[in-house]
Amino acid sequence: MGVMKRFEQRLEGLVNGTFAKVFKSEVQPVEIAGALQRECDNNATIWNRERTVVPNDFIVELSTPDYERLSPYSGQLGDELSGLVRDYAKQQRYTFMGPIKVNLEKADDLDTGLYRVRSRTLASSTSQQPGRPAGPAPYACTAPPPMPAAPPPGGRPGGAAGDWRAQPASAPVPDAQVRRWIEINGTRHQISRPTLVMGRSTDADVRIDDPGVSRRHCEIRTGTPSTIQDLGSTNGIVVDGQHTTRATLRDGSRIVVGSTTIVYRQAEG
Repeated sequence: MGVMKRFEQRLEGLVNGTFAKVFKSEVQPVEIAGALQRECDNNATIWNRERTVVPNDFIVELSTPDYERLSPYSGQLGDELSGLVRDYAKQQRYTFMGPIKVNLEKADDLDTGLYRVRSRTLASSTSQQPGRPAGPAPYACTAPPPMPAAPPPGGRPGGAAGDWRAQPASAPVPDAQVRRWIEINGTRHQISRPTLVMGRSTDADVRIDDPGVSRRHCEIRTGTPSTIQDLGSTNGIVVDGQHTTRATLRDGSRIVVGSTTIVYRQAEG
C-alpha cells in the first residue's frame, strides 16, 4: 500500500469525531501531505553514496480562515503529517538529521485555499556530522528544484553510477514511453512536443479563453520530471494550491491560471 493511501486511511479514522470539521477547510490535509513530499524531493542533499539528507523541520503557512479552522487540531494533524514524511522518506531511502516536526502558522498574505511550505534541516546533537557547522539551517520557502545536469557516461547526474538520489524500487520508465496530456473543462490536449505554451493568444499551443489569462501565460516543459514555467503573466500560476513561478508536475497536478483549472496527466505506454 502506498504512503499517501495509508495517510488517507488514517485520516478517515479521525473524521468521525470532532476532527471532521477540519475537512470543511479549503485546504485539505492530503494537499499539504503532497506538498511535504515535494519539499523533501526538492531539497534532498547527497552526502555520500549511502546517505541522502532531507529537511526534517517544516512550517506550513495557511491563510487566516484556513489556519483558524485547522489550528485547534494542529497537534493531531502535525503528528499525522510527520508520520507521512517519515514513511515517504523510508520509501525513498532518505535520511534525517533530527526529529521530524510539522507546525502550522498563519500567513496574512495568503488567500483562502492557498498555502506555503518552509523547511530546514535541523540537526540534533547526536546526529551532527564531523566537519559540518553546528546549528540549524535557516528556513527555506518551497522553490523549484534546479534542472539536473547531463549525466556523465555510465552514471547519473552528480557523480558515478548510482551516486545521485535514492530511486524507487521499480526502474523509471524511459521518457519516450510516457504519454502526457492536459485536461481543461473536460477537453484533452495531447502534449507531443518538448514545450507547450498556454495562454489567451491565438498563437499559443493551447488557447485559453479567460480574461484572467495572459496572452502567453505559462509553458509546460516535458522531461523527467516535467515542469511548468510562468512566462511573466499578470496573475501568475497556482500549482497544487501554491503560488509559484516554476514547479515540478506529477500525474494529477492541478494548475490554476486566471479562473481556469488545468489538470496535468501522464501515463506509461
